[in-house]
Amino acid sequence: MNTSQSQKIDQAKIDDFKSSLRGQLIQPGDEKYNDARKVYNGMIDKHPLMIAYCSDVGDVITSVNFGRNNKILIAVRGGGHNGGGLGICDDGLVIDLSLIKYTRIDLKEKTVRVGGGSTWGDVDHATHAFGLAVPCGIISTTGVGGLTLGGGIGYLTRQWGLAIDNLLEADIVLADGSSVTANAKENSDLYWAIRGGGGNFGIVTSFVFRLHPVKNITGGPTFWPLDKSKEVMRFYRDFITSAPTELNGFFAFLKVPPVPIFPEELHLKPVCAIVWSYCGSPEKAGEVFAPVKNFNQPLLYGIQQMPHTALQSAFDALLPAGLQWYWRADFVNELSDEAIDQHIKFAEPPTDLSTMHLYPIDGAASKVSNSDTPWAYRKSKWAQVIVGIDPDPANAEKITKWTKDYFDALHPYSAGGAYVNFLMEEGDDRVKTSYGENYKRLSQIKKKYDPDNLFIVNQNIKPA
Repeated sequence: MNTSQSQKIDQAKIDDFKSSLRGQLIQPGDEKYNDARKVYNGMIDKHPLMIAYCSDVGDVITSVNFGRNNKILIAVRGGGHNGGGLGICDDGLVIDLSLIKYTRIDLKEKTVRVGGGSTWGDVDHATHAFGLAVPCGIISTTGVGGLTLGGGIGYLTRQWGLAIDNLLEADIVLADGSSVTANAKENSDLYWAIRGGGGNFGIVTSFVFRLHPVKNITGGPTFWPLDKSKEVMRFYRDFITSAPTELNGFFAFLKVPPVPIFPEELHLKPVCAIVWSYCGSPEKAGEVFAPVKNFNQPLLYGIQQMPHTALQSAFDALLPAGLQWYWRADFVNELSDEAIDQHIKFAEPPTDLSTMHLYPIDGAASKVSNSDTPWAYRKSKWAQVIVGIDPDPANAEKITKWTKDYFDALHPYSAGGAYVNFLMEEGDDRVKTSYGENYKRLSQIKKKYDPDNLFIVNQNIKPA
């Protein structure tokens, strides 16, 4: 670790900073330091100069001012899932929002206000009691902030759009230490930018989302033998794009988790799978799923009625914090036969947890214009992600190579850019491509709100 930075900061300033926080400041040498610097992706191993656990907006403002005035690199950490480890940094200040965790539901307006350190599990727990939900992701331990600011794909995307399509307002601490509200009427340019532009423009301390009526769903996994992958992918391609928007299903290559809900003879068997969620009438579910049930004799037909929250949290226990992760991603306009042939070459995952997912992003998400938010691939049909995952650091190279080789084979069939929440540190050109024609406007807004690029530890948009 570089200690020169700490030597540049007068100890009295650090002491003043520490005493001014209602939360906690963790530094190297503190008993909690090594645990505090860990992030969700165990492949990330960074040593910050200090970690400020902010208990409120005042702490966030104090931390931003301290970092800016002392010219310290700043990273912002919310729920902590970021694949590339961009919620942590070496030799800098980590502003941690995990203590700013709350949900406040307005039943009259059908909205929920969410603290910037909340997870989607916090939101789901609060809203489900009222038969309501926000379109979000597929793992409830994901942070609200990171997922939302990048877009927010999930089980409800085809019916009600991305998380950003349901974001009505945000409170944001800017690089100059001021706190502002951004919505359609106030700071509307900033409101536009945060709906997909990532953490480039400030630190969001609260979000207000539109709620939708979701209580129970009909869904679950269907598995087919891996050697049926070509037929299943073709079936899925044609079926999901013409299905009612109440139906969502993501395609995956995976090894069946060795858990009691699956038959023991399937445990760790490589399969092709589709995980379904249907929010329509239970009486119509049989008719909707009939083509799935009757297609090519699935190894497992796990469709049943369940609480929406049960599906949202189904993968949580399988993917705890600390695993090794390596990601590659693309948007996909068309799942051609040629692309499917390339998928088949990599279909068997190299480790028990490694996987490939194709998330549908048509339906309601495609009804929004490319220019209405920074999300520039509204006409794409899928967001594809290839993820090497394993608990053992000794397998880091193995899962990284599989992921990169798989990506290199499929990238020529992609739309060019990728969902920014799935990017590792892949360079400026990849970020620009992922924002397409919206990058120029984002860059101009970045110049207005963060001209010195204080918030640089992200999929960075350079100030114009």
